[in-house]
Amino acid sequence: MSKKLYAKLAMKNIPRLLGMVDRNMFSPTYGCFDRNFWHYKIIDFPSGMYQTGVLPLAMVYTNKFSENIFYKKDIIKELCLAGIKFAEWSSHNDGSCDEFYPNERALGATSISLYALSEAYLLLKEKNPETEGFFERRAMWIMNNDEPGTMANHQAAAALALLNVYLITKKKVYLKHAKIRTEKTLDLQSEEGWFREYEGCDPGYLTVTIDFLAKYYKKTGDKRVFTSLKKAIDFASYFMHPDGSYGGVYGSRNTYHFLPDGFEIIGEYYSPSTKIAESWLHGVRKHKHEFIEDDRYFIYDTANRLQAYVDYSPQRYGTIKRRDFSKYFDDAKIAVLKKQNYYVIISLSKGGVVKMFKGQNNIYNDCGLVGVLDNGKLVSTQVIDDYDIDIKEDIRVRGAFNSIKVELPSPLKSIVFRLGLTTLGKSKRVGNLIKKKLTKKLILRKKRERILFERTFEFDNGLTIKDRIKIFGKEKFKKLAIAGDLALIHVPGSRYYQESVLNSWIDLSGYVDELNKNRRIEIKRVIK
Repeated sequence: MSKKLYAKLAMKNIPRLLGMVDRNMFSPTYGCFDRNFWHYKIIDFPSGMYQTGVLPLAMVYTNKFSENIFYKKDIIKELCLAGIKFAEWSSHNDGSCDEFYPNERALGATSISLYALSEAYLLLKEKNPETEGFFERRAMWIMNNDEPGTMANHQAAAALALLNVYLITKKKVYLKHAKIRTEKTLDLQSEEGWFREYEGCDPGYLTVTIDFLAKYYKKTGDKRVFTSLKKAIDFASYFMHPDGSYGGVYGSRNTYHFLPDGFEIIGEYYSPSTKIAESWLHGVRKHKHEFIEDDRYFIYDTANRLQAYVDYSPQRYGTIKRRDFSKYFDDAKIAVLKKQNYYVIISLSKGGVVKMFKGQNNIYNDCGLVGVLDNGKLVSTQVIDDYDIDIKEDIRVRGAFNSIKVELPSPLKSIVFRLGLTTLGKSKRVGNLIKKKLTKKLILRKKRERILFERTFEFDNGLTIKDRIKIFGKEKFKKLAIAGDLALIHVPGSRYYQESVLNSWIDLSGYVDELNKNRRIEIKRVIK
């Protein structure tokens, strides 16, 4: 049943994918998967990331999945080749592509789409000098460019894409640079097993990096990659929850991602890997997994689940079972504890974000203290910062509230931004500067307020949480709450549905008058 479940999850998305692609062979956008561009015409450039749609189509064309009516259908292969051709047509002359705005030249989208395009090409056993020339241009761009942010999954994707171009062309320069990117990825791995994503550890994106590295290992047998993968898999196991869900706002990028194929690939050689995959499949049966239902990101999930079906490891060892333990990952600044029937994860790097289970039930989600001040500022404790952390019999984290500015587009902003992108943005130097500015503004921006907090966590027949707030400035609170589901920084791959988002916020408005009057307050609650 487990293997079939992978195919069942994926196959339902193929009709949707075929509705996204321009199937008119006389259209100038034939093979374009960005329906917003070719059909709705509501954007002025096609996002290169959508062309990853060729990979799931190539998978269903070449594999006899259960109830696969698309197997060996000529039109499916034709659309795959058209998708590759459109990727070439819509790329910059240097081979790079844009994802969110013109002249972006995004490393992530360029690398991930090159992997998908080249993997589809390999599956179809094609041989086309023009297509291979395009792959080489894109590979050359990847070899000579990087990005301002620290995202290990993009480096791993670049390595895998370059490896595929080597396998297609047999030119060793691509293998050389695939190894260089692999080294760069491994350099971003903590001794604890996780890979850096912006300011810290994100278990969701960890599974993306595991996936790319596992595929790389499958094609190369690189022993250093395998050693790295074992450490990553061991770390990831702590964030496979008792109900079969995975990840959460406690990660640096707030994601629930779980890509199973990497775990299936390594499962043949390392039994904890299939235990994680099997636990996730049990969660899928109960609808505990993440639902990525928008057009941009469901495509890669679809391909990955089809690949997990193909790579399914027959050696199964059941699901994850743990005895009581208490573990603190000092580098990630995440505490994980299992005691009696409780399973608790606390991210201290984010001011004490909590996810708690009783048995297989998610009984408590705490995404931090959040409030609105009398001057209209949104403030929260859920920001990665340099907090004072104390780990003894109890756990304590101290720091300051940070103000959060919610950026929204407007016609004027859009016009100015587009003018800048289509003129000055053509310059590589200016383009990199724009990326750095956007990263700082939407992701890394933080501003401490003169409002301090302290959160204390005690474990004794449940979880006791004490929150202390002290105001040093003149500000007053208008609203205050504990967020049940909240992600504050801009991460395109976050804020999807997982059943845990149904946890309600805790309204603390009854404490606001006392806090404003006395300039301090203590709030205590017990979760059982």
